[in-house]
Amino acid sequence: MAKIKITQTGSKIGGKEKQRAALQSLALGRIGKSTVREDRPEVRGQITIVSHLVTVEEVAE
Repeated sequence: MAKIKITQTGSKIGGKEKQRAALQSLALGRIGKSTVREDRPEVRGQITIVSHLVTVEEVAE
């Protein structure tokens, strides 16, 4: 399965509880932190919630 790299680019301060929870479940918490996840519908849904706070790029395996 394909993998994606998610990098936090915006602050969670002032965000809603749902946005903060999505960042936490993606293992993000501060600007500049990155994580690599499998490209699954569950992860894509969490990215949609915080799309204005993260950048997403595909990673070659």
